Amino acid sequence: MDPLRPVSDAPSPAEGASVAPDLAELLKLSGRGDQGAFSQLYDAVSPRVFGLAVRVVRDRAQAEEVTQEALLEIWRTASRFDPDRGSPLAWMLTIVHRKSVDRVRSAEASTRRDTSYHQQNQPVDHDATAEAAHASLEARRVRTALGSLTPVQREALELAYFGGYTHTEVAGLLDLPVGTAKTRIRDGLIRLRDTMGVGGA
Repeated sequence: MDPLRPVSDAPSPAEGASVAPDLAELLKLSGRGDQGAFSQLYDAVSPRVFGLAVRVVRDRAQAEEVTQEALLEIWRTASRFDPDRGSPLAWMLTIVHRKSVDRVRSAEASTRRDTSYHQQNQPVDHDATAEAAHASLEARRVRTALGSLTPVQREALELAYFGGYTHTEVAGLLDLPVGTAKTRIRDGLIRLRDTMGVGGA
């Protein structure tokens, strides 16, 4: 059985719909090459994987390609999942988000190449260059600061700010009360602020 069938090949809702799969166990088995386990994992997470890809790339056709690429990487790297560092869903959605951002950047780079001829004779905008360099440094600081968060804070923040999910959606994805999800996001932001030395009110 091919573990990467088309996204549209959805499972029958009547088959085991009331039983929530153990994603961590399915990842563990997938990491050992169990295609049956990966098939179950695929059925369980592909709608959310596709939903996140659509949110980021904003194009359904490209989102389908990103979904397949992300699920293939999940299949290949499932053995690397560490349950002590966060939930299996957050780990998988992080892979999806990275693939989606890569696709957006690739598309933007292609657009820049297509229009570069018209920009060759324009002077370099040094202010814009400095601003881009500053943004790159700031992004590096944020990534470093994220490493200071607890696993539960980090996964909630990644879903809310990288994944673009609302507090209610984050709560649903992590199977938490909405208040708990909000608290994790708030506490994570406070720690980020303190780690980065940003003054608060």
